[in-house]
Amino acid sequence: MKILYSPASPYSNKVRMGAHYAGIAAESVLTDTNANPPELIGNNPLGKIPTLITPAGKAIYDSRAIMHFIDRETKGKLYPRNAEKRTEVEMLEALCDGICDSLLAIVYEKRFHPPEKIHQPWIDRQWEKVVRGLDYLNANMPKTGAKLHAGHFALAAMLRYIELRFSGEWQKGRPKLKNWPQKFEKFFPDYAQFKI
Repeated sequence: MKILYSPASPYSNKVRMGAHYAGIAAESVLTDTNANPPELIGNNPLGKIPTLITPAGKAIYDSRAIMHFIDRETKGKLYPRNAEKRTEVEMLEALCDGICDSLLAIVYEKRFHPPEKIHQPWIDRQWEKVVRGLDYLNANMPKTGAKLHAGHFALAAMLRYIELRFSGEWQKGRPKLKNWPQKFEKFFPDYAQFKI
């Protein structure tokens, strides 16, 4: 099994951590999406990462679809069986992924437009979403123990990404969120292997 990934992609990191935790042996294949490599384009028409390729050659893409695939393959290692608890985990994952969507929108706005074309109201709108999401998470931290789930990996990946791109801009007033990675690492000691 292979996971086509980029180390800076929070979605890739979520999937790689989830697969590792669930016991899925998958080779991580560093992939430059800008180069449109044949292995990526041939398996994912969107040319996006992460893309998981099974030993049978079946491609699965979109990080949440991959997480659900891993969960089915491992008989429930990433999501609770209880419907209400599962929905809570899925919502946590969606929130963390959504924060990443807004962070990436800001990064791309600054990266791909010349300074005179950068639309600050768009950046401000995205940052408002990030702030609301972070404040919600800080006030509603998930229980974190030996039994981890997809939401934990989405949160860990999001916090690593925001620290990479917006270091020093998000921690103030959010002590629980700021300190959570240390707690997470106690239950997932391999967290350091997935550094960006």
